[in-house]
Amino acid sequence: MKAFELYKKSAEKGHISAQNSLGFIYIVGKGANKDIEKGIYWLQKAEINGNGVTYDNLGICYELGIGINKDEIKAFELYNKSAEKGYVNAKFHLGYCYVNGIGTNIDKKKGFELYNEAAEAENSDVIDFLKIFYENEEGIVKNLSEANYWYQKSADDNTALYKLGEIYELGKGVNKNAIRAFGYYKKAAEMGCINGKYKLGYYYLHGIIVDIDKEKAFNLYKEAAEGGNADAQELLALYDKGCSNADV
Repeated sequence: MKAFELYKKSAEKGHISAQNSLGFIYIVGKGANKDIEKGIYWLQKAEINGNGVTYDNLGICYELGIGINKDEIKAFELYNKSAEKGYVNAKFHLGYCYVNGIGTNIDKKKGFELYNEAAEAENSDVIDFLKIFYENEEGIVKNLSEANYWYQKSADDNTALYKLGEIYELGKGVNKNAIRAFGYYKKAAEMGCINGKYKLGYYYLHGIIVDIDKEKAFNLYKEAAEGGNADAQELLALYDKGCSNADV
């Protein structure tokens, strides 16, 4: 019996972990036809008696507006619930919310404290994030507890977020994760990263994680092209020549 069928039967019997896994399968479209609406349904079912993973996954959907109306306050609440249950990834997401004012007031001190907690638990997101910032420096992890060290640095690095998107899209040292890749590309694009806008356009054009939205994809490609992204410029040139199915 396929894993999908086993998850589905178990989810229908009320098993939370299976409901969470089934929701993720539907959203990503791996192991079953992609159906974001069904994915959200199962994640919300799991939320009723959710564990840390469920709260975190659903928080990502609310933060980014994947299959549901974007609600940063709800996302923050879910990340907080997840972190309270000890889920380390959620501490990183919650820290990001505090640093950037997503669903809450900006509190960089609190945000860095959460980054620190997640890194001390060897959370790969945080460690990769920090390695990208300071890839030429040594002793990053041992310095995390020193708040002054962080206040001298900027956490708002769109290039680092873009590179994290690549890490999860391509599976560089981590398991591939399309939802996280999309999330990092989206955050990078919102912070003005030209390459992030190009990648985000690609996701909308091909319906990866989100529903196909060619108008949004075209606008993102246009912004990326205007910013100097060669791939976006080439794609738009093909469109101008009438190649409506151009794929880069």
